[in-house]
Amino acid sequence: MIWVYKYDDNYIWQAGKDILVDVDNGEAIPKGYTDKQPPDGLFIAKYDPKKEEWFEAASKEYIDSLQPDPGPPSDIELLKQQNADLLQQLAETEKRAEEQSKTTAELVMLLTEKGVI
Repeated sequence: MIWVYKYDDNYIWQAGKDILVDVDNGEAIPKGYTDKQPPDGLFIAKYDPKKEEWFEAASKEYIDSLQPDPGPPSDIELLKQQNADLLQQLAETEKRAEEQSKTTAELVMLLTEKGVI
């Protein structure tokens, strides 16, 4: 006796419709069934009779729609994001300060060359 797994006309597994077949006594596997068990973890198992294997037929969007929404970020995650934002702002401020220092130095040099100071 072996378990056989039913699939529909589109080769989609029909969960709960698996049956036992007594192949030892000559009973044939019925049409629309296979002795290849669908692997765990498939959202929509589809059978390929040429390769004699199951594969995932569900789209990424469908699978994503089944996933639970992530909860609100933890306090640590919020602090990490705030820290990253502050470091970015600090880097931008330091860059602007350096650019202003260069501009000031250039202006002082021009004024010195013209004899203004």
